[in-house]
Amino acid sequence: MIDHLLSLQENEHEYYSDELIKGIIMVLLIAGTDTLSISLEWAMALLLNQPEAIKKIKAEIDAHVPEDRLLEEQDLPNLTYLQNVIKETLRLYPPVPLLIPHEASEDCTVAGYHVSKGTMLLVNLWAIHRDPKLWEDPTKFIPERHQERRDDGFTMLPFGAGRRGCPGAGIGTRVLGFVLGTLVQVFEWERTSEEMVDMTEGRGFSIPKVEPLEAICRPRRAILQQHSLVPP
Repeated sequence: MIDHLLSLQENEHEYYSDELIKGIIMVLLIAGTDTLSISLEWAMALLLNQPEAIKKIKAEIDAHVPEDRLLEEQDLPNLTYLQNVIKETLRLYPPVPLLIPHEASEDCTVAGYHVSKGTMLLVNLWAIHRDPKLWEDPTKFIPERHQERRDDGFTMLPFGAGRRGCPGAGIGTRVLGFVLGTLVQVFEWERTSEEMVDMTEGRGFSIPKVEPLEAICRPRRAILQQHSLVPP
């Protein structure tokens, strides 16, 4: 992409300045890094509060991934429960709860309210994803709800929708699934105490945890045996 931007700079130097190119790349890196790390932290926090969900992911990986290798991207389509965990995490804790600001391109009426052309629009994902009219037990972490649910594109939209949807949605969900699945495959996880993980949300453009996640992990014995680090 940088190479392409630099080629455009040759013909449109005044527009494609070094500052503009640096800004574009910085936005891509920050947007992709921050949202993924936040989503991964929320996913692990939810799983630690529901150990049975971790066991289900582990059993699914063990059933579909050979013992002699680690999880790979090509395995992800077969790990449906892991995908449902990711969907449920993004439903409860969308990394950008108000999406990126949009603008009304023409006068329109929404839910009986007149919206003038040029009005800034903020889509409240937090409210949509937790609307009891759309979701049963909306505040509960229930990955199974996505097993047979068909998404119409407007009740579950952590990456936005339409032409202005996030272009990184596909790679974002794949990376999140790959990292989360590998963490569960390789390590045993537990809370630092018997108390549940604090799920209080922080403030900001994104939605971080107030208290950073702390957990105890140790390599799974099967992984250690696989690499001859412990006796069978």
